[in-house]
Amino acid sequence: MNILGVGVSALTMESALQQSVALLQRGDRGYVCVTGVHGIIEAQKDEAFRRLLNKSFMTTPDGMPTVWLGRLRGFQVSRVYGPEYMLAVCEMSANTGYRHFLYGGRPNVAEELRTELVRRFPSIIIAGIYTPPFRPLDEKEEAELRAHVEAASVDIFWCGLSTPKQEKFIAAHYETLPVKLMVGVGAAFDLLSGNLRDAPKWMKVSGLQWFYRLIQEPRRLWRRYMVNNPVFVWLTMLQLLRLRRYRLE
Repeated sequence: MNILGVGVSALTMESALQQSVALLQRGDRGYVCVTGVHGIIEAQKDEAFRRLLNKSFMTTPDGMPTVWLGRLRGFQVSRVYGPEYMLAVCEMSANTGYRHFLYGGRPNVAEELRTELVRRFPSIIIAGIYTPPFRPLDEKEEAELRAHVEAASVDIFWCGLSTPKQEKFIAAHYETLPVKLMVGVGAAFDLLSGNLRDAPKWMKVSGLQWFYRLIQEPRRLWRRYMVNNPVFVWLTMLQLLRLRRYRLE
């Protein structure tokens, strides 16, 4: 489904998991972008970012506004929220032997996430972790990361950076690093490790999770939500009006 030029996959959590398992079983390579309002608005300003979203194996409907728009257009779609998708894949893989790599987060967050995932899924294989600096990797660090991934025989590479940084990283590396599936899950590292509190379920289903996150991190997120959200509403209204006019002609 096209939302402001971004091809968001019409998925449910079940179908997203099924497609992910199918890719792993085929031994193919691909990357997943977990995308909501923030990513779609970033794509309006950055054509290269929009292209890489549209080139993904899946670009999931991470936020309720994308779900509502999809349903309004007749698609069978539900929210595929990054942390919940990550847990679903990890639960599935605990019985299949797929090997995971955790890349991202602030110092010690990836270690804390590994501890939490092993607590939840004792059979899961976290084959490696890497906490990158807050800048692009230099040549030595790129070689170091590749050596870690090769030694770990990784199937699924989880990238916990911010949007669009994480999507640009995985799009640049999914064909060169020896992995099958790369996934950008953003705040999932902090949420699942317990470093951030997740919103109550009623706020998630009502589309108010952004407000809960804004309260927790106002300095970092105020521009994302107070600027991007109104722009998204305005642009999607214009897109819906154009579609309606087209159908009437």
